[in-house]
Amino acid sequence: MKHLVLVLAVLALAGCARSGREPAAQPVRLDAPSAQSVIGEIERERAETLEWLRASPRSYLAAVDRVDFGGKGSLTVGSDPATDLTLDDPEIRPHHLRVTVEGDLFRVEALDDGAVFRLGEDEVREGVTGPAYIQVGHFHLRLSHQRFPALIVFDPESPRFAGYKGFRWFPVDLAWRYELPLERDPAAEKTVILSTRGHRRTAERAGWFRFSVGGEECRLEATRLLEPGSGQSLGVYFRDATSGRETYALGRYVDAVPLENGNYLLDFNQAYNPACAVSEFYNCPVPPKANTLAVPVRAGEMDAHYH
Repeated sequence: MKHLVLVLAVLALAGCARSGREPAAQPVRLDAPSAQSVIGEIERERAETLEWLRASPRSYLAAVDRVDFGGKGSLTVGSDPATDLTLDDPEIRPHHLRVTVEGDLFRVEALDDGAVFRLGEDEVREGVTGPAYIQVGHFHLRLSHQRFPALIVFDPESPRFAGYKGFRWFPVDLAWRYELPLERDPAAEKTVILSTRGHRRTAERAGWFRFSVGGEECRLEATRLLEPGSGQSLGVYFRDATSGRETYALGRYVDAVPLENGNYLLDFNQAYNPACAVSEFYNCPVPPKANTLAVPVRAGEMDAHYH
């Protein structure tokens, strides 16, 4: 948690303010049947997330180890203690495979005779892939890039499953659901997003979302991570007056969902904690200080206190 203490030290309080400009976006107004449909869908997604956390072999609770490439171009994986990542499984050979970073991709090659791994639906001895999961014996390995490549190990028999206590959310409140335009940054400037492991991750500031909370205008910047596997999705990383109290101290994320009319859906009922709220083996973006709201956002995921 020393990384968390360090990154929290750089965050300063910004806020929402009254503005004489064009009115900021108001919450979406839905008729009763539409509202019930949206609420039902959010509740369904929450139930599926709980089941994923409780039992998935790639659950945050299944994460048991991480090995960063650092300055190495390749890492070896096997049952031999001399390998970079040692895994205990009767199906894993002493020098089972080698993972090499090739630009934005990973090359995975089996080394010992009889060594195989699963990539997608196929059992193979070699393959090239972007950020993805492979399976070796009963372990799942996440090939994580983010310009700071690493292997993250997931064990379906992880002892951390015994500490499952679910997630917690605020009740769904559609007053926190907005459909709004993105005020684009004409320069689309590159920026740096700090991470919980002390890395400086490159991103593009796509623009800002302006919305009204209790008559006050709030603004959050939206960024696009410039990393393999990130695609064109826009992320909003934010803190608010509940952070460190009712919600995770580092902050939360909410995805900006593009709509057919060119606007975006920003629904804080779907705000979620970074994986780092549960597991120490991830590398999570830290909300920029400009994205700290003075108002409490009592919507979305709360802190389940896994740390």
